[in-house]
Amino acid sequence: MNEYGDATRSGRTDPATEAFLTHRNLLFTVAYELLGSAADAEDALQETWLRWVRVDLAQVRDQRAYLVRITTRRALDRLRAVRRRKEEYVGPWLPEPLLTTPDVAEDVELAESVSMALMLVLETLSPTERAVFVLREVFGVSHEEIAAAVGKSPVAVRQIAHRARRHVESRHPREVVSPGQTRVVLESFRRALETRDLQGLLDVLAPDVVLVSDGGGVKQAAPQPVTGAGKVARMIVNGLGRAPFKLTSEPAVVNGNPALLLRLDGAIDGVIAVRVEDTRITGLYYVRNPQKLTRIAAETPLTLR
Repeated sequence: MNEYGDATRSGRTDPATEAFLTHRNLLFTVAYELLGSAADAEDALQETWLRWVRVDLAQVRDQRAYLVRITTRRALDRLRAVRRRKEEYVGPWLPEPLLTTPDVAEDVELAESVSMALMLVLETLSPTERAVFVLREVFGVSHEEIAAAVGKSPVAVRQIAHRARRHVESRHPREVVSPGQTRVVLESFRRALETRDLQGLLDVLAPDVVLVSDGGGVKQAAPQPVTGAGKVARMIVNGLGRAPFKLTSEPAVVNGNPALLLRLDGAIDGVIAVRVEDTRITGLYYVRNPQKLTRIAAETPLTLR
């Protein structure tokens, strides 16, 4: 049980607790976008809380900005510490999927910022670049505030922001696809998946589609990303054909975007998120690692404000 939870349950409503709880969803969103892990984000928030309760609030002009600064520093420290853990991870690493509330999907900027596709691109940035990009491009934090959070000068932050933006845009070109369009494409994929329809899969997959599957060494998954509609479709059909279980799927909103929850004989097997461009799927992200599926049983609130 965390300390700020104890404070709430005990009926204490001191100013520090109130301020922290007021901005908690924002702080969690910042930490999650920096870390790609809900568990690590929660740890960063706990560390933020422990630092926050020692602050003299009379000296704080902007409590929201101050809390974001603390959270960013704690998340950066954790991000640097977990890099080795990710390097030793078995197979491809994907962010932890979150079942999200309807308002997340309605906020186009927020849904894009936590999409599996963009979160995966953010993994290719250095910790400082990632923090600068997320704070500037997603949350609109000023260069001066970012500089205070990451320990750089405002001039250096501007340079890092420009470099990070160019890096992300080269790997994640923005094409506006409405949630409705994505759902239509995803439903076609779902039908082909459940019926083991090879041609149906080929019709909905882009020629250069990439499948990334994350089993974490616990569940079977492709050891490397699989590229090409033919290879991906045959892998899916052949894999399902050998499975001695009944496969079912259901639509869900994961990380603010349409996705599928897959079940084998009724038990959750994984989450499939997609990237859709020009009416076809260009990215498939399949998370099977059970340790990353704890946040799909209940909705997680996220916010940019």
